[in-house]
Amino acid sequence: MQLTVTGHHIDVTPALRAYVTEKMQRVTRHFEHVISVHAVLGIEKHEQQAEATINVAGGGKAIFATESAMDMYAAIDGLVDKLDRQVRRHKEKLTDHHRSQRHAAAG
Repeated sequence: MQLTVTGHHIDVTPALRAYVTEKMQRVTRHFEHVISVHAVLGIEKHEQQAEATINVAGGGKAIFATESAMDMYAAIDGLVDKLDRQVRRHKEKLTDHHRSQRHAAAG
């Protein structure tokens, strides 16, 4: 997985970069076909914002989420929660839930 962290009106410290890297491991734990992640951390009108785009294998799908909070670490946590939920939903769509019913009807 390729991870890119950039800042918008903010300097991305090594601590922030390490925190994002650590939290994004949760997403890859649930879905191993993540190609790349691009995270953007920024400040907009006294609110900390975190957004990320995940490119996954299988159809070139891109998953996007954004989160705002008063604390950057809280925004990152909320962002990872949203991404994790979307990635799990994407993974469920990829699995064929009716496979056993089709084989039973054909045989």
